[in-house]
Amino acid sequence: MGEYADLPGVKTWYESEGAGDPLLLLHGGFCTNETWGAQRADLAAAYRVHLPERRAHGHTADVAGPLTYRAMADDTVAFLEMVVAGPAHLVGWSDGGIVALLVAMDRPDLVRRVVVIGANFRPGSECFVEPEMLDAMTPDGPDLAFFREMYEPVTPDGAGHWPVVAAKVIGMWRTLPTLTTDDLGRIEASTLVMVGDDDMMTLEHTTALYRAIPNAELAVVPGASHLAPLEKPALVNRLILDHLAQETVETMMPIRRSVPGAT
Repeated sequence: MGEYADLPGVKTWYESEGAGDPLLLLHGGFCTNETWGAQRADLAAAYRVHLPERRAHGHTADVAGPLTYRAMADDTVAFLEMVVAGPAHLVGWSDGGIVALLVAMDRPDLVRRVVVIGANFRPGSECFVEPEMLDAMTPDGPDLAFFREMYEPVTPDGAGHWPVVAAKVIGMWRTLPTLTTDDLGRIEASTLVMVGDDDMMTLEHTTALYRAIPNAELAVVPGASHLAPLEKPALVNRLILDHLAQETVETMMPIRRSVPGAT
């Protein structure tokens, strides 16, 4: 069962389970906490897992004006301050990964370790394998039917609000985010960048994301798409847990992580 937190930006629905260090699971665009079903048990066995549903998603109402990653990152910061009351690990999938990156950039005091899955730092037109997919998306079209069916039964705005939210999310994907590699270079937290080998983000874009974050690791999940957490849950969960638990990365033949001047 979940409850609402009265955050400054929006009254936000969230669920919590497990015990231990706090961990936020940040869902993807158009999604609800339902999509984390294959991760919750494994992660809650080791951490106190919090699952906030962002503005205009799931049980959390829409807010007047355009939907932006910055506003959702601000909501997440408020959630960390008011509900978690301190720093937490951030695990974000797709849009949730972008939110995690923004929070890690702007509030390093609230972030321990980060995992982003299928995330991007530039608009869809620059990083999607098939950017024309944005032109094919319509609120009542087959591409969004799965998401519409998740949204309509639980939204406090009523099922009729779906076209408004769909237009906002698609518009956001067309124009945002607009981060640079210099922006990503500000991230201090140890970050695992994960992607499916057949993701909707190009592997070149994902590699650029990985290279831009100073303390990053890269995992390409074989035989997986943008839905890797659903398709390969055991492997994805193991990668997440291993990253969150490790203190330092030590390899036998470091190149990227080698100490300058060392032999």
